[in-house]
This record gives sequence, structure tokens and C-alpha cells, in this order.
Amino acid sequence: MTNLKLISTTRPLRSKLGVLLALIALGCTDEVNTLRTLENNGFTDIQTTGFNAFQCSKDDTYSTGFTARNTKGKGVSGTVCCGFFKGCTVRF
Repeated sequence: MTNLKLISTTRPLRSKLGVLLALIALGCTDEVNTLRTLENNGFTDIQTTGFNAFQCSKDDTYSTGFTARNTKGKGVSGTVCCGFFKGCTVRF
């Protein structure tokens, strides 16, 4: 009878998948264009809040959440969606 050693591939696979997902999430924000877009539209006290999943269309490359004050001084939150060759859109 031979001794067979079972090799578990589940743990390394999960680890690699977790790292990949973290890199994707970190790479999908564009703070420079988010700040520029919001400032150009009159927002103040802008704070970016990171990646916002499922807020933008399939044509958008970047999805950056934010909180800010609008032109009337009211606190708002939303997402700035940016894509290659299309500019940025503010979504509330």
C-alpha cells in the first residue's frame, strides 16, 4: 500500500483571489479627476471615500465615492464615474 499525501489547493487559491480583488478595488478609483470634476461643478469640503462598487455603467473605468457640500451648502454623497474617452459623470 502506498502513502498518498493529499495536497490542498483551496487555501492558496483563496489567498491569491483575495489579493487580486484587493488590487482591482484599489486600482478602480481616480481621485484627481474626481476632485477636479466636483470642484468644477461648485462642490466644496470634498472627501473621497474610495471605490464604490456597482454605481457606474459598464463603460466606466473608475468609480470613486465622495462626500461634499453642494452649491447651497448642503452635505451630499455620491460617486464620480470616469471612463477612457468619455470624461466623468457625478452620480448621487
